[in-house]
Amino acid sequence: MKRVHVAVGVILNNDNQVLLAKRPDHLHQGGKWEFPGGKVESNETTTQALARELKEEVNLSVDDTAPLMTISHDYPDKQVLLDIHTIKSFSGEAQGLEGQMIKWVELSDIENYDFPEANAPIVEAIKLL
Repeated sequence: MKRVHVAVGVILNNDNQVLLAKRPDHLHQGGKWEFPGGKVESNETTTQALARELKEEVNLSVDDTAPLMTISHDYPDKQVLLDIHTIKSFSGEAQGLEGQMIKWVELSDIENYDFPEANAPIVEAIKLL
């Protein structure tokens, strides 16, 4: 089984809120909340992949990213390598360009949201930010 390399953006605004997106029901782990991002193409860095994916998915232009952590997680049907970066420098007004629900969430409320299992360590890490 091939491991899917995914760039994940923990996007923080000036009010110390983080941007979450809800996975469409028909997708893997559908109906759960996640941090926006997407697959890293073979010719891209994580930062380049995040810049491209976040523009396509949530209409944000990323200026800079900082590595937060890397997680390797095996689901029964899929293996993922999550390359997680924090993003504090961006422009644009966040919107769900692919029809997904998005929401700015207070860091203190983060554990009230249902995330895919692979995201549990990210949730723990950002509580410390």
